[in-house]
Parts: sequence; C-alpha cells; structure tokens
Amino acid sequence: MPTKPKVPCKHPGCPALIPSGTKYCEAHKLLHPEEVRSAAGRGYNAAWRKTSKQFLQAHPLCEECMKRGKYVKATVVDHVVPHRGDEKLFWDRSNWRALCKRCHDQKARREDQTPIYHY
Repeated sequence: MPTKPKVPCKHPGCPALIPSGTKYCEAHKLLHPEEVRSAAGRGYNAAWRKTSKQFLQAHPLCEECMKRGKYVKATVVDHVVPHRGDEKLFWDRSNWRALCKRCHDQKARREDQTPIYHY
C-alpha cells in the first residue's frame, strides 16, 4: 500500500522532509514546544476548564463583537498577549478576554501566520 509523500519541515528555511502529519524535523522540534505538546501539557487542564467557565459566566458576551455593535455569546477565554508557556501570564486574569469562537479563531490565525521566534 502506498504511503503519503513526505512534507517539508515548517521551521523557516529548513529543507528537511518529514513524515506527513508532523510539523517539525527532529532538529527543530525543541524550538517549537507549544505546537508539539498536548493541550493539557500547555496548561489547558481541568483547572483551566473550571476557571474559564467561571470567567465566561461573568463575561458572557464577545468583546470584539460588542465593539462592532453585535451581541454574540462568548465561548472562549482568550489570552490577549499569547502566553507561549509562561505560566504567570497564562493565569493572569488581566490578560484574559471573552471572545466568540469566530473572533478567537481569526485572532489566532493572524498571530500564528507570522509567529515571532526567539532563539
């Protein structure tokens, strides 16, 4: 049975070919820990689910939609400044805001298209 062709490593400038379904070659995997760890490994565990549910009960409307005069139910707690594994920033409530899934996905897409790498 034929296998899927290998794909290029997603690290900028890396020509290595890797198995389909993975993002980075072994040389660059350690440089992108937030993308290869599980959600629970990044802090989105039972404590986060409980706390974010309480936050959404206190802030039920999407903040971005309200700026445009729309009233849409918020379903996601967004980190205004991406925490990138910083636990203190992750739990800082002043860095949270309530968003609907659509607004959160748009924000995440904008930030993830042009990530800033620190070496």
